[in-house]
Amino acid sequence: MKHISILLFFTLSLVIVNAQTRKIPVDTFIVTNHSVNIKGQQVSYKASTGTQPVWNKKGEPTATLFYTYYERNNVKNKAERPLVISFNGGPGSASVWMHIAYTGPKVLNIDDEGYPIQPYGVKDNPNSILDVADIVYVNPVNTGYSRLLEDKDGKLPERDNFFGINADIKYLAEWINTFVTRKNRWESPKYIIGESYGGTRVMGLAKELQDNQWMYLNGVILVSPADYKLYNTNQPVYSALNLPYYTAAAWYQKVLPNPLQQKDLLDILPEAENFAINTLMPTLAKGGFVSESEKQNVAEKMAYYSGLSKTSILQHNLDVPTRFFWKELLRNKTGQTIGRLDSRYLGIDRTEAGTSPDYSAELTSWLHSFTPAINYYLREHLKFKTDVKYNMFGDVYPWDRRNDNVREGLRQAMAQNPYLKVLIQSGYYDGATTYFGAKYTMWQVDPSGKLKDRFTFKGYRSGHMMYLRNEDLIKANNDLREFINNSLSNGKAAKY
Repeated sequence: MKHISILLFFTLSLVIVNAQTRKIPVDTFIVTNHSVNIKGQQVSYKASTGTQPVWNKKGEPTATLFYTYYERNNVKNKAERPLVISFNGGPGSASVWMHIAYTGPKVLNIDDEGYPIQPYGVKDNPNSILDVADIVYVNPVNTGYSRLLEDKDGKLPERDNFFGINADIKYLAEWINTFVTRKNRWESPKYIIGESYGGTRVMGLAKELQDNQWMYLNGVILVSPADYKLYNTNQPVYSALNLPYYTAAAWYQKVLPNPLQQKDLLDILPEAENFAINTLMPTLAKGGFVSESEKQNVAEKMAYYSGLSKTSILQHNLDVPTRFFWKELLRNKTGQTIGRLDSRYLGIDRTEAGTSPDYSAELTSWLHSFTPAINYYLREHLKFKTDVKYNMFGDVYPWDRRNDNVREGLRQAMAQNPYLKVLIQSGYYDGATTYFGAKYTMWQVDPSGKLKDRFTFKGYRSGHMMYLRNEDLIKANNDLREFINNSLSNGKAAKY
């Protein structure tokens, strides 16, 4: 006889958990009430966590997405209350990172620089943006507790309806429409925020929401954005965009020449940026036909700005891969590797020889602290209890990268919606989605330059998840508050 435990939640739902099949409920949520002190002010809020279906054209559920929705209590006018819709990236990553480390009302237990400490768990986030906006954290299919659903014949839907740049954007826009309708938030100013691959996702969602859901946004926020248009080119000329990051990482690890090392980071980055765009990129464009003297001069200057040897740079024909940089930078100093997503982190490989690190030191550190925290928090604080595994990373491959037009989609959305503004946040020590690559994406979205006054870029002295460093957690949330407040219409008509 199957053992079935029935949990009666104090909400609209009855959840039946089958311990043998471990199926997630298709359409349910639980409500809990909480309070947190933000910026010296006590904020009372309601947390709704559960699942909402994705529907096919026949009106049948083909997947269910797990979400957590935070609403501030005692808000007199919801029409004036901003709603932030939050995604992480991957693709295939759960919306856990920003949820319990950045914008949400709780943050995980870590030290001030972002390293794991025990006991695992969460604590109040006095910097959360919940004081100025409600937030929903959405987990795409196969991340968190989100799952594909079998039809009546036990067959799963076609994966290409979900796992690709354009498929992802399309079904998530439909899901957002349903969510906004159910929660009665159509009147509210709306924002979408995406971290890493989430940057590609929300650039595309801006146009999809506007064109096919008739939903107009006030803001798009890109956190350490991954721009596939840039990363999929395989053109050596674009490796020049990595150099300012090399400068930042080498400065942090104290391996730059003294004239640079003795200056502040923000004093030397403009030099590296200028060299990357105005000297290195044109030189790389010449390929093997560059003159020997120019090649030697550029390699010497690259060594000056990167902490690498001139010899190793020449051996790579000036096109130094990031993976080699992570392995090489400290090879002759400590013999350690540096982190990909955050080059403040150090790793230990089996051998000092080689061309790339054995593992990502920063990601293993983050999983160390995030995984127990989110599993504990959802179950014990938000009361969502299930035997289904919470996927920090889920199976979303193969991922269809074709027809990537999200840059142009964002431009069109901005051109057609005078309210829409964009904020980009990047960490200087991020070697995967570099801060200078994010700047380059920003420059390329609008070739006309007519929209540039609606873009804001903010940099931080940390890595991919800049908010793990407490000083940047404070600064980055304050930047979000300022952006949200500055992008509200306040009665101004949407016209040029």
